[in-house]
Amino acid sequence: MRKLEREKIIKLWFDMWLQKTNLGINNIFTNDIVYIESWGPKYTNIQTIKHWFFEWNKRAEVINWDIKYYIHNENKTIVEWHFKARLNDKKEDVEFDGISVVEWTNDNKIKKLQEFCCEINNYNPYININFNE
Repeated sequence: MRKLEREKIIKLWFDMWLQKTNLGINNIFTNDIVYIESWGPKYTNIQTIKHWFFEWNKRAEVINWDIKYYIHNENKTIVEWHFKARLNDKKEDVEFDGISVVEWTNDNKIKKLQEFCCEINNYNPYININFNE
């Protein structure tokens, strides 16, 4: 039951970005939330999270944020996802795969969330090497 509740909370967070609407930021994060984006920014309270959410959505649009799967343990959830957004000042969309590591309180609020990303254009740099020589 706890796993399903946590998955609903994470899905709600992703849906907020897709809908560009605060559907309950105060209900899913602790006041002293630590949120680290995959490329470096770190937010350390709920007021900053709300400011970032509204400011970001004025200059961009999340097109996709698809959840692939969840892994749960006692107080953490790992979620793998695919993200795509359109930035107003860019000609091309931003797209990458990623994971979020979510740390929970006992009452199922997110107290820490850290994202990691991976380029989707993967390649083998050693494709032309013959390892049998």
